[in-house]
Amino acid sequence: MSRVQEPSREEMIWVCPRCRERLKPEAGGYRCPSDDLFFSLRDGIWRFLLPERQETFAPFIGQYETVRRDEGWGLDTAAYYRALPFTDLSGRHTSIWRIRAKSYGMLLSDVINPLTAERGRPLQILDLGAGNGWLSYQLARQGHHLTAMDLLANTVDGLGAHIHYDSTFVPVQAEFDRLPVDAGQVDVAIYNGALHYSTGYQETLLEGLRVLQPDGRLVIMDSPIYRDLASGKDMVRERQDRFANRYNFSESPLPSENFLTFDQLETLSALLGVQWVYLKPDYGLRWTSRTWLARLRRQREPATFLVIVGRRI
Repeated sequence: MSRVQEPSREEMIWVCPRCRERLKPEAGGYRCPSDDLFFSLRDGIWRFLLPERQETFAPFIGQYETVRRDEGWGLDTAAYYRALPFTDLSGRHTSIWRIRAKSYGMLLSDVINPLTAERGRPLQILDLGAGNGWLSYQLARQGHHLTAMDLLANTVDGLGAHIHYDSTFVPVQAEFDRLPVDAGQVDVAIYNGALHYSTGYQETLLEGLRVLQPDGRLVIMDSPIYRDLASGKDMVRERQDRFANRYNFSESPLPSENFLTFDQLETLSALLGVQWVYLKPDYGLRWTSRTWLARLRRQREPATFLVIVGRRI
């Protein structure tokens, strides 16, 4: 019988994403004793997406991959992935990666490093919406235990890009609202430029809190935030119109939230019993001036991007 590869450090306990019963190791994977579901390792990625949810997400994944491919994300060299977020060797999305580099720097200096010093050990971290795994790679290089979760498994812009990295993290195909992780095991759960794809923030964040240790941290980074709800709705309409014209997409197949507002975050704080700390990276004067220029031109409010850190009250 072949030895089952553990998907993370030995302390991690995995559960069925349907019933949350602890999984039993079998040759080549894990099985749920109650639902008789088998979860396997394929192409180096642990597949914890339920069969019925694969059908639900397939149209969204198809549209998302179409757009990302057209926009030129990814490059077929290890050097490209290992340089992220500090350098975009493709030269196609330099401004976006500059923002992510600033967010990553603040995440490291204000969240990861202080918590590591407090714990006196490497951290168990979930990278939620991991994409090509750049954040998991960088944090694994710091000595932490990383599980990179996403819906996408392709080798260019999804979890399959793990083949390009030389530090160890665990790629897991799973969804936000059904994490295959037993309760109370995670030090930090990071929604990495991805929380706005949630179809319901309260449900998604409750699931994130479930897997956190009592004094763990929820981190939201690189999701668009607006003060004015109308500006967020205008952004969504603009994007839908652009996609309809360019790709002939009639509508999004996933009813995502799409953006956050500060009022939403305060409501979620009360509902979840979480206190938020808003960290504002310095993206430079040109970025900061966007809000004033929009007001002068009577345009909608541009999105704000913060590193938001949540702790249970």
